[in-house]
Amino acid sequence: MIRVALLSKWHVHAADYAAQAQENPGITISSVWDEDPVRGKEWAEELGVPFVQDLTTLLSDSSIDAVIIASPTNQHKNLILAAAKHGKHIFTEKVLAFSVADCEQIFSAVDNAGVELMVSLPRLTDDYFIYAEEAVKQGLLGRITMVRCRAAHNGAVPTDTAPLGWLPETFFNPAQCGGGAMIDLGAHPIYLANRLLGTPSTVTGPLQQVTDRGVDDQSVAVVEYTSQAMAVLETSFISSKSPFQLELYGTEGTLMIENREIRIKSTKMDTEEWTSPADIPESLPLPIHQWAASIEERTSPSITRTDAWNLTLINQGAALSQKRNRRVDLQELNLSK
Repeated sequence: MIRVALLSKWHVHAADYAAQAQENPGITISSVWDEDPVRGKEWAEELGVPFVQDLTTLLSDSSIDAVIIASPTNQHKNLILAAAKHGKHIFTEKVLAFSVADCEQIFSAVDNAGVELMVSLPRLTDDYFIYAEEAVKQGLLGRITMVRCRAAHNGAVPTDTAPLGWLPETFFNPAQCGGGAMIDLGAHPIYLANRLLGTPSTVTGPLQQVTDRGVDDQSVAVVEYTSQAMAVLETSFISSKSPFQLELYGTEGTLMIENREIRIKSTKMDTEEWTSPADIPESLPLPIHQWAASIEERTSPSITRTDAWNLTLINQGAALSQKRNRRVDLQELNLSK
């Protein structure tokens, strides 16, 4: 049994991770820590576990095997390093860190401690994405030349009941978040495109502040890859009724996904019409379940360090592109990987 401490309920997905942990027969939630003691005590009471106010005391507890981190993003690095130092396995909300240099430091600490690290990149496990990967591997689209992906919602759109939108105000704190729509919701298009297209080489990122809340709320990243493929990655906190879209374009065909609906048209198929595939592969286990299996059974998760690294790489490059108003060669970030 993996005995887990929950570190912070800051992120909107914190309760989801707690619920997923409770669903896993190999995980038990043992305690809660939060940088906001009032919030942490309420959560601990709700879960029926102790609240531990001192982080070092919690991490020094030999009965705790692992931590689930849903803290402000600017605390990820220090919390992960502290957990690794105390020999705890680590599950964390995206993004891993603000810079690839910080990612390197985290990976080194995790390796030295011999613990398992998982970053929550859940759409890599969805059935529609598994199908897209298989279609690419089977050559149904030929050479992939372009990917477009959009993830957007209306979290910053005012309503009668939420004058500033339904997203927590803390999501507009640039120090805590390191950005806005692109670093948070835009993470999904980024890591999906990276997985499909490989090694990114340049990024251009106009990151807009339409609502003037201190962080971008509508953004696009145009990413070029060493394969000469390109990706147009769109995100927004100010779009109502916007579907999730993933489009793959290749020399032999096109694959269109809207929400979970899949359509494909390919020269490799017997018809010129759009086809909805009949056999969709099953989704993979959610990241938290893959993490638990890697701890208990020593299995290899489908979500890798490269996925986490390249996500941070694109976000770091997009932020630099916005700051300097130009296309950024990602080699500028002094990569060691």
